[in-house]
Amino acid sequence: MKFIVDAQLPVRLARFLESAGYDTIHTKDLPNKNATSDTEINAVSIGDERIVITKDSDFLNSFLTIKEPYKLLLVTTGNINNLELEELFAANLQSLVELFNSHDYIEMTRDSIIVHL
Repeated sequence: MKFIVDAQLPVRLARFLESAGYDTIHTKDLPNKNATSDTEINAVSIGDERIVITKDSDFLNSFLTIKEPYKLLLVTTGNINNLELEELFAANLQSLVELFNSHDYIEMTRDSIIVHL
């Protein structure tokens, strides 16, 4: 499973996912870094079959209208510090991976994982 972490989320999250054994890049790893457009991120996501992890609802809009990105994890925690975010991912990573085997759009809040059909 491969991920791309969007600009509003920390590089630390991408490195955490890498250390857990997942092929993960952050937008800072791309040529235009955090200035990479959503269109470019969608193209990388589709080309590499990477799940976009974001807080940006613009990705939700494009996913619902044109089925881009490849798959989407929308993080709707509100403001959250990096340690809490990493702990949230650590607690839910296995469930997320299993759910993404059969679903394309998942939302993660502080309290739950919501699978959207």
